[in-house]
Amino acid sequence: MTRKLAASVGITATGQFFPDRIVTNDELSQYCETNDEWITTRTGIKERRWVEKGVGSSDLGAEALKMALKNRGLTPDDLDAIVACTTTPDMFFPCTAALIQHKIGATKCFGFDLNAGCSGFLFGLTTGANMVAGGGFKRVAVVGCDVMSSILDLSDRNTAVLFGDGAGAVILEQVEDGLGILDFEHYIDGSGGAFLRMEAGGSVMPASAETVAAKKHYIYQEGKEVYKRAVREMAEASRLMLDRNNIDPKDLKLFIPHQANIRIMEAAAKRLELPAELMANNIRYFANTTAATIPTAMHQCYEAGRMGKGDTLVLAAFGAGFTWGGTLLKWAY
Repeated sequence: MTRKLAASVGITATGQFFPDRIVTNDELSQYCETNDEWITTRTGIKERRWVEKGVGSSDLGAEALKMALKNRGLTPDDLDAIVACTTTPDMFFPCTAALIQHKIGATKCFGFDLNAGCSGFLFGLTTGANMVAGGGFKRVAVVGCDVMSSILDLSDRNTAVLFGDGAGAVILEQVEDGLGILDFEHYIDGSGGAFLRMEAGGSVMPASAETVAAKKHYIYQEGKEVYKRAVREMAEASRLMLDRNNIDPKDLKLFIPHQANIRIMEAAAKRLELPAELMANNIRYFANTTAATIPTAMHQCYEAGRMGKGDTLVLAAFGAGFTWGGTLLKWAY
């Protein structure tokens, strides 16, 4: 049974924003024992963007949303709600959505944050789409924004090389029948926290001199377990949606996976028996920007003319905790 919305809701505009600072693999070799060949071979990443000190996720998210609004010909006051998907909020409160709202000058909307790691944007997309489909909201913005450089241990080459900073945003509205979000499939499994987490800074382990000294405020990841689960879960969620909607994977216009690691992405596509040219890939220049990877890859594909109105896409993600899932949609504009 498909998870159909109460009305046809689709993406009607996209936007993105990245910091100016480019950090190459060679630069990272100054901080940890690594080199360009090691990183490129294992991850597919050549460079990433990092913010300057004092720049937060809301700053990136606000700029990405401004672009999406401009591309749609809307003003900030045309928004009814903002769903900010982030693992790296500027602070615990106020929420990132409120900071974005204030920075863009949207005076007629409400909003909230959603934290699902690298699956955040897809979970936010489903949340926002259901808000619009229910009839209570005309336009909802979903923003994926993360400053991952703020939680990296630069001496740990297994995590420091993987992440970048960035933001992507979309506008959701009701669209003509047959277009928009056709189906979705989402999951969580809290046992995955043993393999991918940031331990300190919350209510169980508040920040202290001891937690800082023990590097508990950085990303902890056991790569082998994450790799295995990410490949399997992204492929299986995608296959489930395609099968129950009677769509052959080869009929997709694009497969847009979370940009975690080129090996994970290619292995998931291979499980779906998809040719390489059907997979979106921007990891080489932007690395893993967590909640921003899918909306920015989607924006770049649209701008490059790789998809158009009526094209069928599958989005898939896997993130910390664990969280994972997919979205099946027909491009609406």
